Amino acid sequence: MKGVLYVRYSSDKQNEQSIEGQVRVCKEYCKRNGIDIIHIYTDRAVSASKNIEHRLEFQKMIKDSEKQKWECVVVYKLDRFARNRYDSAIYKARLKKNGVRLISATENISDNPEGIILESVLEGMAEFYSKELSQKVTRGMYESALKAHSTGGTIPMGYKVGADKKLEIDPLYAPLVKEAFDLYANGFTVKQICDKFNAAGYKTKRGAPFNSNSFKTVFSNRKYIGIYTYNNEVEIEGGVPAIVDKETFELVQEKLKKNAKAPARGKAFVDYLLTGKLFCGHCGRPMAGESAKKTNRRYHYYACSGKKRFKDCSKKNLQKENIERIIVEDTVKKVLTEKNINIIADIAMKVIEDDKNSNAVMVALETQKKEIQNAINGLLKAFEHGAVSESLTARLNELEVQRKDTELRLIREQRTYPSLDKEHILFWLREFLDGDIDDPEYQRHVIDMLVNSVFVFDEPDGGTKITITYNLSQETSSEIRLSDLTAFCSNLSNCGSPLNFLVKSGPLGQAV
Repeated sequence: MKGVLYVRYSSDKQNEQSIEGQVRVCKEYCKRNGIDIIHIYTDRAVSASKNIEHRLEFQKMIKDSEKQKWECVVVYKLDRFARNRYDSAIYKARLKKNGVRLISATENISDNPEGIILESVLEGMAEFYSKELSQKVTRGMYESALKAHSTGGTIPMGYKVGADKKLEIDPLYAPLVKEAFDLYANGFTVKQICDKFNAAGYKTKRGAPFNSNSFKTVFSNRKYIGIYTYNNEVEIEGGVPAIVDKETFELVQEKLKKNAKAPARGKAFVDYLLTGKLFCGHCGRPMAGESAKKTNRRYHYYACSGKKRFKDCSKKNLQKENIERIIVEDTVKKVLTEKNINIIADIAMKVIEDDKNSNAVMVALETQKKEIQNAINGLLKAFEHGAVSESLTARLNELEVQRKDTELRLIREQRTYPSLDKEHILFWLREFLDGDIDDPEYQRHVIDMLVNSVFVFDEPDGGTKITITYNLSQETSSEIRLSDLTAFCSNLSNCGSPLNFLVKSGPLGQAV
């Protein structure tokens, strides 16, 4: 696995030595867990709780995660990533969207359960409303597409957007597009075309020299023969002015097929949902996601890091899909009851309230507001007793201005917290309850929100024991015993689903 480190210190009470210490601990963790470090992002003397946009290296790391060149971010502690619950939820969600996990080098099992539940609720609700908004936007774009209007995004080279929102020919670049098609159809390579254009002094629309990426999508874009397309749903013949004749376009398509080589694809991203939560019951070390190829098929599994790196543990490997599904199935059955949904909503609301109450700025503003109001009340009593003067009136007006200013500052600070009530959260959780248990995204949400840790043991009789601790409280747990070993992949054979298992539950459920 490839990963990066993110280290930060935030005040004059910490120094460069603090950074070095964080790096050392993170490197040791990566070495133990087989993570290859390809970069270290460092922010110096920047607070995690305010102005997260000012953490330049942090923002660069988030942006770089889009390139999917690494699978995890390792931090010394989770508070190095973000101290604000809402920033944490937002940026963790962005990393997850890019296939990147956040790992703490010193906190084996994640943040406090209540915080994790709240972050997952916030993330899930954000996705829910984002999808709803996306549907509305998509409908609007679809209507625009039916009129052959530009729907945004990159405008193909050779076109520009006209006053009527339709694509029209760009007289500066359209001749270059036509020439590029003619050259490629007549045997020129993309490199030769780029060399020819660059030698003639031509530049891309961004003012840069041409390179192979300049023609990455040009030669297969059907707009150049006058066909407007949108999302494989809308196709309008003559919806845009043609730049290339159909005969030349078809010749280019034939050459593209002929020149296409078997793609040297990179390893497809596989999301090991239990990373950072699955532990070997025998040596206590994390179980990491691995893969192996056998008889032209790739298998994905979890392996004990002690067994792999130190050869001092004999824990059997676990097939990825089966162990993840077992954990999700058990968690949904035990935790997502109507009673517990109410408990989760109460927990989320309590954390929101606690976070607000612990916000030093809000506490100070509330205190200031009360002090100003007390002073105003004192002056009003003086007026009631006939103590009227210009100085008292001026002071009252001054206090009224201060109160309004303080109230506005308090409102601005309160807006940094999500505007949620219990009904919002209950609505989302009930929608979540009806999710597809075979959907990887649904499985990820269940594990991220509700599972705190999983310990797996190989038993003497050949069975397997799984102990799950949930995020509802540290004492809440479930124990599963499996007798059907085909559910577990100790030899990378094709595994079936578990057929026989016994469950012993903690406070949340009954045995089945």
